[in-house]
Amino acid sequence: MKKNAIIYCEAQFSSMDGKTANGLIREPGNYSISAVIDSTKTGQDSGTFLDNKRNGIPLCRNLKEAMTISPKKPEYFIFGIAPSDAFLKDNEREVIMKAMQAGLHIINPLQEFLTEDEEMMDYATRYGVEIQDIRKPKPKDEWKLFTGEILEIATPIITVLGTDGACGKRTSAVIIEKALKERGYKTAFIATGQTGLIQGASYGFAMDAFPLQYVIGELESEVVRANKTENPDIIIVEGQGALSHPAYASSCGILRGARPQAVILQHPPKRKVLGDFPFVNMPSVQSEIDLIEHFSDTKVIGITLNHENMNNQEVNRTIHEYEHIFQLPVTDLLTTGSDKIIDSIVEFFPSLQNNVKVVVS
Repeated sequence: MKKNAIIYCEAQFSSMDGKTANGLIREPGNYSISAVIDSTKTGQDSGTFLDNKRNGIPLCRNLKEAMTISPKKPEYFIFGIAPSDAFLKDNEREVIMKAMQAGLHIINPLQEFLTEDEEMMDYATRYGVEIQDIRKPKPKDEWKLFTGEILEIATPIITVLGTDGACGKRTSAVIIEKALKERGYKTAFIATGQTGLIQGASYGFAMDAFPLQYVIGELESEVVRANKTENPDIIIVEGQGALSHPAYASSCGILRGARPQAVILQHPPKRKVLGDFPFVNMPSVQSEIDLIEHFSDTKVIGITLNHENMNNQEVNRTIHEYEHIFQLPVTDLLTTGSDKIIDSIVEFFPSLQNNVKVVVS
């Protein structure tokens, strides 16, 4: 049974900082989303605004309107903004408190843990609701270091890395997993960020909540656990950041901890500078490919585009241009489909070719 929820994404829906809300609108996972709060886009359909695909989930002015317009009483209030500093502003604290007053449980994806906030916990107790800090790590005595067990795994492992943060890596990874399932392959998905965990991923953790020396071991442990439990045909690991990024080391942890044999590279062609660091120029696709393949024993086998600020003609032109330059399959998974990328994955891994699935409808 899915849980009824509304999402708060004031002034950020469809933007980089609204990526948690964007991801949940595209794939709500464990939740049934009835409304999104963003007063700057009131009255519009969230699916139409985000992807030009109507979904019947309205963008609302405030909490009261979102509660009123929801066909079923919401149970959960999901904070859908993911700012680079990961801390609440005063007005955001007020909205969360009002949500608790309305009897809503709080899903908090930030690094500011509300379960350690005395005022917030007093409100939760007073109004009989729960707060879930998605990024809060497990107890320190359970943290794991690298063991080398992953070196014994024969199951194909792929990841979606990118040329920047918040450029669609998780969205692409989710689409790729779904497409592989549709072809009949058994998959295991490893979430590495807050949105995937909110959606209900069975495996993974919020990488940026752990000290760097434990990130690799924790990721290795999750991949090993998924492989033993699911016995999948292929494992898909959600990417984070970018290997070239001057402020993030998460892609390094993914390449070391998950040991993917293949990488799909996500790239937003229209970005000239890094999203949260406008004083740094975007890397080129070729430089990112070279860096990834030099850093780890892996191969980039496809490129997926983020079509922000691009029209369909520009997307199609870029696909043809990139395929000619890089001699790799290229697609925009949201607008031009996944077949080329899935074909590339199956072609790259002999075990998938030898284990061709027949989907029974």
